[in-house]
Amino acid sequence: MAASNDNDIIIEVRDLVVKYGDRTVLDGINFQVRRGEIFVILGGSGCGKSTLLRNLVGLMRPYSGRILINGQDFTAMNDEERTDARKRMGMCFQGSALFGSMSVGDNVALPLREHTRLEESTIEIMTKIKLELVGLGGFGDFLPAELSGGMKKRAGLARAMAMDPEIIFYDEPSAGLDPIVAAGLDGLIRKMQHTFNLTSVVVTHEMESVKQIADTVCMLERGRIVGLGALEELRALDYPYVQQFFARRAQDESQIDSAEYLRSLTGLE
Repeated sequence: MAASNDNDIIIEVRDLVVKYGDRTVLDGINFQVRRGEIFVILGGSGCGKSTLLRNLVGLMRPYSGRILINGQDFTAMNDEERTDARKRMGMCFQGSALFGSMSVGDNVALPLREHTRLEESTIEIMTKIKLELVGLGGFGDFLPAELSGGMKKRAGLARAMAMDPEIIFYDEPSAGLDPIVAAGLDGLIRKMQHTFNLTSVVVTHEMESVKQIADTVCMLERGRIVGLGALEELRALDYPYVQQFFARRAQDESQIDSAEYLRSLTGLE
């Protein structure tokens, strides 16, 4: 793979620390996301991946550290600046987060009505295009309750795409889906990447999805990065937690010394 230059980097996280009270949830997180890649944040329950996602989209402010989006310090922005920056991002929530009293089409159109001054006729056209893009053409008048779980996920993606974002963040996109529907959603994520050179940041613990979509994997354990790179690079790591995760074996806490492993990565004594 060719070396990246500064223009390739769309997200950079530097020395990120997040605390809940006295408890450190993320401890010194550092990584870069290249433009147009699918970057997967992987780890077990309680490892900090959802907290990391909330910081990346600006729903939380970190205790310390920086998050740069297109070279601009997202963590230092005021509320108005952060709102403007979020208009270039899309978010797909785990439960789709569709408004149940609104039609699917109105859900998709909502960001355009809230954040643009486009004519309603233009908004309707753009909404139809986005629904067609995710395979929901003709479902614009349906209510969310009339859709299957997989269709709701697709509708959520259509809404996330409404403002033509540079980055889409996904929170457990395959959660609650059967393997066939999940595979279709994985294909759709890849389609968005290839069609629009879209950057995707995906939080998941679903290994089958990781195999299908990940360009780069960032693996967390106990609030720290224990692996960063291509999936095969992580598979080759000689670290019990990583090996147990990929082999789907029960974790034996007595075999794991995270501090010792992290020292071996950094060369610190």
